[in-house]
Amino acid sequence: MTDPILVTRADGIITVTLNRPETHNAFDEVLHDEFPRLMADLDDDSDARAVVLTGAGTSFSAGGNLDDFAAFVTDFDARRRAMRRARRLVEAMLSTELPVVCAVNGPAVGLGCTLVTLCDVVFMGESAFLADPHVKIGLVAGDGSAVTWPFLTSLLKAKEYILTGDKIPAPLAVELGLANRVVPDADLLTEATAFAARIATLPPQAVRDTKSTLNQHLRGAMVSTLGMGLAAESQSHDTEEYQAIIRR
Repeated sequence: MTDPILVTRADGIITVTLNRPETHNAFDEVLHDEFPRLMADLDDDSDARAVVLTGAGTSFSAGGNLDDFAAFVTDFDARRRAMRRARRLVEAMLSTELPVVCAVNGPAVGLGCTLVTLCDVVFMGESAFLADPHVKIGLVAGDGSAVTWPFLTSLLKAKEYILTGDKIPAPLAVELGLANRVVPDADLLTEATAFAARIATLPPQAVRDTKSTLNQHLRGAMVSTLGMGLAAESQSHDTEEYQAIIRR
């Protein structure tokens, strides 16, 4: 079996690559378990100064694992585990002290899109896009978007794109505040790594604690919002509308 996450280290920069390209880097149970654990462990690396997060292949992440969608209709325990994993992922990203520079190398959809918005600086390849289609498939968008999007863009824009699930191409993502920069696809990882290298030269305690202080805004929103969102998303699996979409 190939490792679901690839990790390389050079000059204080840790590059983390989601490595399930055959599924467009969708999060199965293994990736859901290993990713938060890895992010927590990186903080203990005394030589680490910044993280670059990207995806293998042509996608950043397709989000949830399609094989799970039908199972959650009847397997309540599996559904509860998935909601707990979603919470742990959000908590891990908001708790990680190291700055995370995201290199969005292709579609970032659903949970993949949420993961992008949990990063600290976002570079997007010119062919990449964001989308959160939870509502389109009958699910409440409860696993993070409702927490992060209103802080990055306006509440009105967050409602527009989360309720419709419309694709957000890279230039529009920058305009809305969901990304920092658009770069040519071929230069994406180089540009993101160069920015991480800039951060790596700065005093590490100042960087880590400034990031953590800024993330307190999102942590407060997580406490007030995420629990309700995940509970409502879990309930969505019981609705006829969701089940009809899954059957199709």
